[in-house]
Amino acid sequence: MELSKDDLTSLPLYLKSNLEEEIFLKCFENQLPVMLKGPTGCGKSQFVEYMACKLGRPLIKVACNEDTNAADLLGRFIIKNNDTVWQDGPVVRAIKESAIIYFDEIAESREDVIVALHPLTDHRREVYLDKINKVVKASEKFMVVASFNPGYQSGLREMKPSTRQRFVTIAMDYLNEKNEAVLLSSLTGISSSEAQALVKLAKMIRTSENFDLSASVSTRLIIHTAMLMKAGISSRRAAHVSIAEALTDDRQIASALMDLIDLSL
Repeated sequence: MELSKDDLTSLPLYLKSNLEEEIFLKCFENQLPVMLKGPTGCGKSQFVEYMACKLGRPLIKVACNEDTNAADLLGRFIIKNNDTVWQDGPVVRAIKESAIIYFDEIAESREDVIVALHPLTDHRREVYLDKINKVVKASEKFMVVASFNPGYQSGLREMKPSTRQRFVTIAMDYLNEKNEAVLLSSLTGISSSEAQALVKLAKMIRTSENFDLSASVSTRLIIHTAMLMKAGISSRRAAHVSIAEALTDDRQIASALMDLIDLSL
């Protein structure tokens, strides 16, 4: 599908590349949880923001990490004005607001967090708050969305099939070169030719077997590069600091990336 700048007028932070929008809408209509998988910086979070806006639902984001526990998500007792009061966590707030809750990089989560989410991602669509002996049920407008990066996260391989199979999984990837260049020039104001050159550079790094990188060039990194270019930094210098230095601390690999940048821009 070919897109033009006119497609960006309403929601410029996201361009769809496949049927992800239609699938997401059907999942929302049928109260099905969604898992987004794809490389870092390919637009997973932007897509969730886009769909929340399109559906007119509040969006509550949770950045998952190994220190987050179930109480952080569900709620806990706190001291307020010398009294002990219950404070809802983001999951319970999302249920009460009939919001979309988005667990970013869910594979980073601890096992107790995953288990706590199970009742929300099946036919029950509820959570049990044992500390206050209360069940909180979700409305038909509530939705669970999660994401992970299969090339980076090891946790997903350890996630039980009973957890993985609770989600409808949408695979995402970087936009094709033409659409990524349109997005880049629209967001940053650089010229079409400059955008095309950056996107071509990104594709060369993404597909190269010469660099031992834990993650490749995300759309986010080339947006950073373009913003520096628009601010007056030379294209090569902008790419050095926004791409090469961001991707690796290995001086030999960074130097090789900078050489490629200098030859390409």
